[in-house]
Amino acid sequence: MLICVGLLKQVVFDILHCMKKKILIFSLDYYPGEVGGAEVALKEITDRISPEEIEFHLLTLHYDKAMAKEEHIGNVHVHRIGFGWKNPTIADRKKFPLHLNKHLFQFTAAAKALQLHKKYQYDGIWAMMAHSCGVPAGIFKWFHPEVKYLLTLQEGDPPEHIEKLAKPVWRLFKQGFTSADTIQVISTFLGKWAKRMGYPGEPILVPNAVNTAHFAQSISTEAILKVAESLGKKEGDIYLVTTSRMVHKNAIDDVISALPLLPPNVHFLIYGGGPDREMLEIQAKELGVSERTHFKGLIDHKDMPQMLHACDIFIRPSRSEGMGNSFVEAMAAHLPVIATQEGGIADFLFDANRNPDKQATGWAVDKNAPKQIADAVQDIVANPEKVMRVTKTAYEMAVTKYDWNLIASDMKTKVFSPLFLK
Repeated sequence: MLICVGLLKQVVFDILHCMKKKILIFSLDYYPGEVGGAEVALKEITDRISPEEIEFHLLTLHYDKAMAKEEHIGNVHVHRIGFGWKNPTIADRKKFPLHLNKHLFQFTAAAKALQLHKKYQYDGIWAMMAHSCGVPAGIFKWFHPEVKYLLTLQEGDPPEHIEKLAKPVWRLFKQGFTSADTIQVISTFLGKWAKRMGYPGEPILVPNAVNTAHFAQSISTEAILKVAESLGKKEGDIYLVTTSRMVHKNAIDDVISALPLLPPNVHFLIYGGGPDREMLEIQAKELGVSERTHFKGLIDHKDMPQMLHACDIFIRPSRSEGMGNSFVEAMAAHLPVIATQEGGIADFLFDANRNPDKQATGWAVDKNAPKQIADAVQDIVANPEKVMRVTKTAYEMAVTKYDWNLIASDMKTKVFSPLFLK
């Protein structure tokens, strides 16, 4: 009897093991290194998929030799390739020789994927972003057309800029689009790019999300005042805040240019790192607003809700954006948001004047328009009742449309199930 039970258990285990699908992800970065919206999306989604249904593997770069070549992080078996050294900075990664990793990944990742496939026999591959990841996925697909291929478009840079960078491998880059079985996009804007690049199907729109409960949490007045005091905020001060990499596309320079047009009690807090910091510091000094421009460096995700509640307006007048999680985080924290409607932002930021057919969720400005930024700040300060209406609408949209539990469920039902699990 015991032998029969043991055999039955083994049969059940073997059946379940055979039913489980194996998916290989291509991603330039992953935890615990430098992560952005794409890497956050990967972790949030894979953490919510049962390992009994899908076993995820991930190929990424090994910039930091302090990290293991292989390890499990959540529901992902991480494989790191490339070269590096211990604890490199962001600046190090952009210099010789580490900057070569990103270019070589397009081919080394394809070779490594083919090697891993011999061992694990993947049922599907998933490229996180077209640039640098679509190429190795397309090469793998050429060798194994029977393996289903998902491409996710998460790009924040303008497509024209990405296409220019991809010119040396243009045919392979385009193949990353045309050979995909499914393309999932985080915005309508990126869906149009997929079609323009020759994808024959209809892109599936599943946006990114945020941990809305984390940003919508109730924070005591005492705690908020304590954070405000630590920031140097005085009674009557208006604090604009952004959580952004200091790069050209995020248009931090436009906000600094708007400060001289605003009263001296308006300050600008910048959380994040990036290569443009020195240039932005020089700009603030030349415009005479250094004392009102505060470079705060990186901030831990757990501390962001209190910081946002201590500020008054979230702002990022992006020159391009695939979507932009930071905007939705601010909306979940009940902060009024000033942004452009470039790229994917247009899917969720609606302006009372520019989008009269929709309920307003923020204040829209044109790109490269410091005067419009100043006008939007003054409108927010002068109209508290309007701010209450807009932030209430934006909050409700954030928690009902952009929560990770909802988005992960959509990824499973709209993307994974029809492509990988059928």
